[in-house]
Amino acid sequence: MFRNQYDNDVTVWSPQGRIHQVEYAMEAVKQGSATIGLKSKTHAAIVALKRATSELSAYQKKIIPIDTHMGMTIAGLTADARFLSRYMRTECLNHRYSHDEPLPVSRLIGNLGNKLQVCTQRYDRRPYGVGLLVAGYDDKGPHIYQTCPSATYFDCKAMAIGARSQSARTYLEKHLNEFLECSVEDLVRHGLRALRDTLPNEVELTSKNVSIGVVGKGMDFTIYDDGGVESFLAGLDKEDRRGGRPLPPDVEGDLKVPAGESAAAPQDPVMSVEMDVEPHSGKD
Repeated sequence: MFRNQYDNDVTVWSPQGRIHQVEYAMEAVKQGSATIGLKSKTHAAIVALKRATSELSAYQKKIIPIDTHMGMTIAGLTADARFLSRYMRTECLNHRYSHDEPLPVSRLIGNLGNKLQVCTQRYDRRPYGVGLLVAGYDDKGPHIYQTCPSATYFDCKAMAIGARSQSARTYLEKHLNEFLECSVEDLVRHGLRALRDTLPNEVELTSKNVSIGVVGKGMDFTIYDDGGVESFLAGLDKEDRRGGRPLPPDVEGDLKVPAGESAAAPQDPVMSVEMDVEPHSGKD
């Protein structure tokens, strides 16, 4: 009701106990293209859907390397992601220089959360409008971390963020118990199947609009683009899609048109609009 009076500043609370500027930043994450992160006992993988602003431009990169043992994928504002990735790289370099070993993934995510928190408490800043899925491997094993513009972060077994990501999360929840024992190829294929569920039925995954990142035991963070993706996509188009499976027999029978009757032409749905109308008294 009073939303517009409390969303001009990130330091102002609404009467409902909400900070609208932070919520707006989280909406920016939901507008970004979908990205998936999942892990097994030995490896972590991230799979991202790339977009092109027009037919004249190249596909935008979605996976950013951070260190030899870590990388991330983004959903939201790319410019904010570039700034955060530069900060994360600097932290990793400083730790390697000081301690001669890779920076633990959990410590970097904690430092990143503190940096994101500052922008939710100062009036001269705005929240970062980007969500991250960070894949890494250290002495504690593989990790998938999710960060939000609200400065909260989660250690996940699998996660999907971005547009239409709920369909991907449903797939991940359904097959969660299978991920632990998967090989690298099977783990990436699970990620591709989950990513495919976020697409409209007329759009397919190709080597141009998919990017894959893998890190794990005895393996540095590696990004697969263009031709490197084709081996993972092989045979995926022959599998049934979530939205394109054949209808059950009972549903097919209900859709059949009886003999002698012609099927009615499809019509556009009519939007119903609820309006407050005063009763007509008969006087103009």
